[in-house]
This record gives sequence, C-alpha cells and structure tokens, in this order.
Amino acid sequence: MSLISVNDLTFCYDTHSDAIFEHVSFQIDTDWKLGFIGRNGRGKTTFLRLLQGQYEYRGSITTSVSFDYFPFEIEDESLCVMEIMKNAIAPFTQWEKEMEDCIKKRDMDSMEEYGRIFELYQAHDGYMIENMIEKEISKLHVDSSVLTRAYATLSFGERTKIMLAALFLKKNNFLLIDEPTNHLDLEGRQTLAEYLRLKNGFLLVSHDRSFLDECIDHVISINRADIEVMKGNYSVWRQNRERQDQYELDQNEQLKKDITNLTQAAKRAAGWSDQVEATKIGTHAADRGAIGHKAAKMMKRAKSIENRRLAAAEEKKGLLKNIEQVDTLKMNLISFPGKKLIEAEDLSLFYGPQKIVSGINFILRMGARIAICGKNGSGKTSLLKLLLGDDIAYTGRFSVAQGLRISYISQDTSQLTGRLEDYAVSNGLDESIFKTVLRQLDFNRSQFEKDTSEFSAGQKKKVLLAKSLAEAANVFLWDEPLNYIDVLSRIQIEELILKYRPTMLFIEHDRIFTDKIATEIIQLP
Repeated sequence: MSLISVNDLTFCYDTHSDAIFEHVSFQIDTDWKLGFIGRNGRGKTTFLRLLQGQYEYRGSITTSVSFDYFPFEIEDESLCVMEIMKNAIAPFTQWEKEMEDCIKKRDMDSMEEYGRIFELYQAHDGYMIENMIEKEISKLHVDSSVLTRAYATLSFGERTKIMLAALFLKKNNFLLIDEPTNHLDLEGRQTLAEYLRLKNGFLLVSHDRSFLDECIDHVISINRADIEVMKGNYSVWRQNRERQDQYELDQNEQLKKDITNLTQAAKRAAGWSDQVEATKIGTHAADRGAIGHKAAKMMKRAKSIENRRLAAAEEKKGLLKNIEQVDTLKMNLISFPGKKLIEAEDLSLFYGPQKIVSGINFILRMGARIAICGKNGSGKTSLLKLLLGDDIAYTGRFSVAQGLRISYISQDTSQLTGRLEDYAVSNGLDESIFKTVLRQLDFNRSQFEKDTSEFSAGQKKKVLLAKSLAEAANVFLWDEPLNYIDVLSRIQIEELILKYRPTMLFIEHDRIFTDKIATEIIQLP
C-alpha cells in the first residue's frame, strides 16, 4: 500500500483562459478500486494525462508507483498477441536478444551485463510469463487460441480484454482505465466487472452505473466546484450526493428566510434608535443622558442584528456550489397515421457470404421502444443500417412505412469536424434550437467557439444526441447513444424518454437504461 498525493494542483490549457483544476488537493490509496465520475468536459481524461506527466502544471503529484494507461497504442498490429502482451508487460524481447548477444561475446563485461539483464528478466517472471498470460486471459473468458493470432484480427472486445490482462500483469503500477466498456456487450461487461472485482490498484473512468457498482470500492468525483473522494460504490456516492444537495437546498432556503427577517429587524431597531434619539430635543438636560444611553443600546442591537445577517449571508455563499443544474430536455416528435412503422419477418443478414444472424421477427408500433440485444458481432448495427437503406445483404422480408421520418444516432463520431453552425446547416437544423439542447446537456457557451474535432468523446456524442432531439421525427433509431455520456446526462435522457414516450428501436449496453426504457426486447443469437 502507498499513497498518491495531489497537492495544490492547478492546470489550464494554453488555448483556454479558464483553469481546468485550481488549487486541488486530495489523497488516494494505490490499493483502492476507484471509480472516476464527472460530467463530460470536466477534466477526467486531462487528470489521467497529468498523472502520466504529459502536461506541465502547478502544484505537485507524488507517488511511489508508476502509471499505466488503458487503452495503449499498439505500434505493429501484425504481431501475434502473445508477443504484444509480453512486451506490454516488460521489454522481454529486447532482454532476450541482449542476453543472447552477451552469450555470443563471452567476455567479462558481457557476462556482467548478462547477469544484470538476467536479474531483471527473472524479477519480471520472464520464465513463467507465457503461462501467466494464458491463465490471466482465461479469467476474462478469452480462449488461449487468440495468443497465436495477429493482433489485427481481434475484435474490439477481445482487444480490450487483452490490453487489460497485460497491464494487470505488470509490477508496481497503478492502472488508469479510460472507458473500457464502450466496445463490450452486456455479457462482456459482466465478465470485466467480475475480473476487476478481484483486482486492486486502478482508477476507472466509466459512466455505466451498474458496472461501477459491481467493481469499485471508492469514488473520486469531479464536481462543479471541487474534487471529492469517498468510500463506496456509485450508488453509495449518488445517495450521499443527493442527501448533501438536499441538505444544502434546505439550508439555503432557511438562510434566505433568516436574512429577510434579520434585514427587517435591523431596520426596525435602527428606526427605534433614531426615534429615541430625536426625543432628546427640548428635553431637560438631566434626562438627555438617559435618553442617549437608551438610543445607544438600540443602535447596538441594530448592529448586532446586522452582523448576524451578514454572517448568514456569508454562510449562504458556501452552499449550492456543487449542485448540478440539470435542465429538462424536449423531443421534436411527429405523429404518424399508421400503427405499424417498421416490420421484419424471418430476416437474415449476411456479411459477404457469411450469415451474421437469422430468424429476426418484430413489429415496431407507435409508442413502442424496442431494445436490440445480443453479443458483439451478432448483427445489431447491421440491422439498423438495413432499415436505414444501407446496402446490407439479407434474405426474408422487412418494410419501413412510406413517408416515415427517422432520426438516427450512429456509434461513430469520427465524422465530426468543423463548427457547430456548419453542422447545423448541413443537417437542416434550427441552429438556435440545436445549441439550446447542447446547453441543456451541460455544454458551456465557450464550447460553441471550438471546432467539433476538439471536443471530448462524450461531448461529440452529445452533438449527435442534440441533433436527434432537435430534428422532427416519427421514430428514433439509436445505436449505442450513451457511449462516453456522463451519468447525469444518462439520467436526463431516461427522464426525457419516459416523459415523451417516443417510438424507438435502439441498441444500448447500459443495463439500467435498457431496463428503464425498453417496452420490448429483441434478443439476437
């Protein structure tokens, strides 16, 4: 066990005037399973980069461990998985070559160098590492046959598991795990949660509430005004946050009443003092001293009341700084005369000559919200693309009602580039409405001046969400709309859908979202 100490950390980008972090201090234990929570654009990924020493900053970050980041770059994807994993853990290939060269030379200096490298190789379990790798990936339900395959042939889900297994086999490191679930289906997320539950020493950025609940024991949250560290999983953090927010709201209301009452009392006391002082005029000299004394007492009381009012006002300033302002969203729904909007009967999908999935049957009626569930590669996205008119090979029958207006959210945000104004024009959106929705999704006005390519992954996804909410549609086809989206925005979108009850066909691996939203489920084999 050791500590990571952050003291008086201040950081801002050269291109920004506002500080991302300002005089931040806290400590975390390297044995903790930490969940990292915060709204999109608050600085989670920036903080991970600061820990890795990628940016200059004021203050200090001290620790005795090294940091490793997921996902890491793979320079040559043609290499076999075993070689990539070994060299991610330690430079085994380099050490093996250097030891071989030393043996060939056989002089005294070479033998000394051989001994030094041999100690390193042995200290990093070099002679057992392949067995350790095989055992580690089995915990993630990855078959050992992948170890002989080229890395390029792996699915995104397999790559996620391979990278994490390699990083957890490294010694004396603390893992910075950035959004590992985005390429995992429900089963893959459950497997990864079970795996992480057995590990220690990581900081996990994720917005999947059920996933966080299953595998973390502490939370670090970037709030509006500070950074908070507490013991517990996401649900415990959320309950504490709601209790604290409600307490501050109640305190704020009480202090507002107190300030109003004290202001009125101070005015009355000051008025009484003036009235008493005025009675001195024309009064016998013997009585003016007593009247003056009484007036002074009344003024002292007025000043005391005013001091209490100022203290209450100062106390009020310390409240509500971390309460998140979550606006109510709207949807631009258009009614449709027909009841059956989309229908599929005995539908099979193909990728080239290979059948992806078969036996798809459903009817999407007005007001239904159908979740398409299944493992990665089971054809979920291909089904949506077929319904949108893409050239997907199929057999069977499907129909989309004539004149149906569909709003689509893609998994992919890589096409986003340029200014928001241009994006609105190219998609036929009302710019004012579009930007209003973004503001309601916690976009700062300063973001509107940036190129969309500079946005965080979560902010890019919010652009696609805002487009879908701003455009008029009969039905919404959403393909993993919540990837990278922060927890509060997820709750915001859930509440929106439950209020407006749109017709939807969607793919989403957030179990809580699907359980709340779906009226039907299509389970693809």
